[in-house]
Amino acid sequence: MRAILVKDGKGPVDNLYLGEAETPSPGPGQVLVKVKVFGLNRMDILQREGKYPMPPGAPTILGVEFSGHVVQAGEGATEWREGDEVFGLAMGGAYAEYILAPHRNLIKKPAHLSWVEAASLPEVFLTAFQALVVLAEVKEGDDVLVHAGASGVGIAAIQLARFYGANTVTATASTREKLDMLLGLPSGATHVVNYKTQNFADEVKKATGGKGVDVIIDFVGQSHWEKNIDSLAYDGRMTLLALLSGAVVPNFNIAPILFKRLRIQGSTLRARSEDYQADLIARFKKEALDHITGSSGNGRIRTYIHKVYPWTEIQEAHREMEADKNSGKIMVEVV
Repeated sequence: MRAILVKDGKGPVDNLYLGEAETPSPGPGQVLVKVKVFGLNRMDILQREGKYPMPPGAPTILGVEFSGHVVQAGEGATEWREGDEVFGLAMGGAYAEYILAPHRNLIKKPAHLSWVEAASLPEVFLTAFQALVVLAEVKEGDDVLVHAGASGVGIAAIQLARFYGANTVTATASTREKLDMLLGLPSGATHVVNYKTQNFADEVKKATGGKGVDVIIDFVGQSHWEKNIDSLAYDGRMTLLALLSGAVVPNFNIAPILFKRLRIQGSTLRARSEDYQADLIARFKKEALDHITGSSGNGRIRTYIHKVYPWTEIQEAHREMEADKNSGKIMVEVV
């Protein structure tokens, strides 16, 4: 099969190329899918650079989210038939003509979602759902702060917070264009902050009458740490999803964690067990999936596509993400 490969196993964007790889065969509980569209995620860049800790057994081919047709179901994957239209999540291998996925990680593609829209959902919406709903236990009336608001996960988290009844949702981003976009979404942020020019801890206190936020979804780490702790209300919960600014905070006062009764939790998804991922997907389907449409639909939650590339332009797609130009998902079609 054809697949996007990385010359020398890792390296800069110029090392990406369209080559040949062995077509996988489904084992027990697995399904082989012919890929139509796959999504880009920041982990793909880290993996390409050799900086991502790969889960045991993960394919070396990049990519975790996709849409396409079922080609073959392995033993025990009795709910799927050849030709079924699906989208889903895998440990890797989506940058290819064919991918193997656990049978419980596939979802039937709703007719109202395009192939691109369906493929844009799994990684960002499941990551946001896990961080916000499962771990931070967002509830009606909560005040929420979402960092990297214009990223795919950020946009998903903002909308999910509104869907679950948040009182305020403050989003951070780095440009006026992104901030305006987040305010303009039908279920977008209620407040926005330019983290480069404003102190987001001060701004969330203004938005919440001095209380602070109940939930923070953070991708940034080191540079935001102290302001995050300052931003949290009593009994606040923070889920850490990434460490874009670095992992080491030289020194800080841990007393607020104790006295404000804060709960801080790290979260990953790719390295989770198949059972965990299957349970997460089942809950997401039950609670949220039916409310999601494309950007031109009327869903309470929508998926927003920044740009679609043919996979012959995979280097340009990676450059777009590396330059932090996207507001919404960068998607790639297998052509």
